[in-house]
Amino acid sequence: MNPRSRRRICVFVPVLLTVLVVIALASVPAVAQTTESLEIRLGGDGKLTTPIRIMILMTVLTVIPAILVSITSFTRLIIVMHFIRQALGTQTMPPNQILIGLSLFLTWFIMSPVFDRVNEQALQPLMSGEINEMQALDNASVPMRNFMLRYTREKDLALFTKIAGLPRPNGPDDVSMRILIPSFMISEMKTAFQIGFVLYIPFLVIDMVVASILLSMGMIQLPPIMISVPFKILLFVMVDGWNLIIGSLVKSFY
Repeated sequence: MNPRSRRRICVFVPVLLTVLVVIALASVPAVAQTTESLEIRLGGDGKLTTPIRIMILMTVLTVIPAILVSITSFTRLIIVMHFIRQALGTQTMPPNQILIGLSLFLTWFIMSPVFDRVNEQALQPLMSGEINEMQALDNASVPMRNFMLRYTREKDLALFTKIAGLPRPNGPDDVSMRILIPSFMISEMKTAFQIGFVLYIPFLVIDMVVASILLSMGMIQLPPIMISVPFKILLFVMVDGWNLIIGSLVKSFY
């Protein structure tokens, strides 16, 4: 794609989004004319009006990547994947797209029981009209809270509780999402770095052995990584590394 085509696309996308927003806003008066009034309601019968629902939906769509990274197993998976690539010394192989795609599908696999409970307790009752949006949000937060609490360290919870100046919670139900989500994230990061360190050791040993052999042979100008990478890949393939690592990662959530 030449630079001119790229500039056209960069101009076309914002214009298209602007036109869609204008069309959406223009449709509001038409709805108001047919219903004689446009009511924005947050209370009353407990149901949200259509404009508020649209606004909430658009907000949720913009924060879905942050939600995916923050409250699921994605954080641990993607960090370990990058540690594996660095330990193998293969630079950009596998590519980032492959690692992210694999982490996404593994996240889907790991989080399926939690998502099923969210669907049964929140989404389906909401769609059938048994509960309103706020009740659905409360019901959906219960399975996610239980999942995060299971893998969050008490030390991390105490840290953010102290920073926020809140009293010590009496039980898991008293921990707010404001405290739980960052605590869960740093707990997952520590766990991922611990796994990455353990995975790095055997490949580091291979690098040291190859560097020592080359130094003893007087081949100082030959980069050791050129010799060690094929041996590390061979070792990784012979032990069926992807099967072992992915299996261990998935089992760590069960």
